[in-house]
Amino acid sequence: MRFLLLLLFAAPLAAQPDVRVAAVQYEGGGDWYQAQTPLPNMLAYLRNHSLIRLADQPEVVELSTDRMFSFPVLVLSGHGNVVFTTDEALRLRRYLQTGGFLFVDDDYGLDPYIRRELAKVFPDQELVELADDHPIYTSHFAFPDGPPKVHEHDGAAPRGYGLFHEGRLVVFYLHESNITDGWESGDVHPNAAAVRDAALRMGVNVLAFALTQ
Repeated sequence: MRFLLLLLFAAPLAAQPDVRVAAVQYEGGGDWYQAQTPLPNMLAYLRNHSLIRLADQPEVVELSTDRMFSFPVLVLSGHGNVVFTTDEALRLRRYLQTGGFLFVDDDYGLDPYIRRELAKVFPDQELVELADDHPIYTSHFAFPDGPPKVHEHDGAAPRGYGLFHEGRLVVFYLHESNITDGWESGDVHPNAAAVRDAALRMGVNVLAFALTQ
């Protein structure tokens, strides 16, 4: 599989294909749909603040289907348990090794489960914390101190982790940051304007990095 991702930032928007992003529907009882509801706001923000052309609405995909290979970026979020079958883990590994990118945001409570499941996908490596000067933090907007903090939860510092294939970052995992809640409309999560803007800007960075690295 090869994704046609020649997103030339200097090219006219009309010449660029719409990029489709999908929320991952997973088993295990966790609220996978949490990744779906804030994505339209994120996609609209990115269209207004970059030259990347995106489809207006996200889609939903299960890891058990070949449809996943048609999306260059998958988004997974939630508060609870997530389970990948052996086939889903192998399929996700193949997706990532052939050009795909997975963004995971712990919406609080996901951490122990997603670490367990990602170990099925890449059993030969562990999540590595990314340095604050990693390019994902400067791919479009500048985050010199690393990922922003959106919700306090345990009061711990936000951290970004990665999994790699042949030197390419293929999984970006945010813990104690919760930027997907910052993508939600104000009537869902009444975050301060500056906090919400930081969350959306970090989302732009993630997608811009994923599509151009």
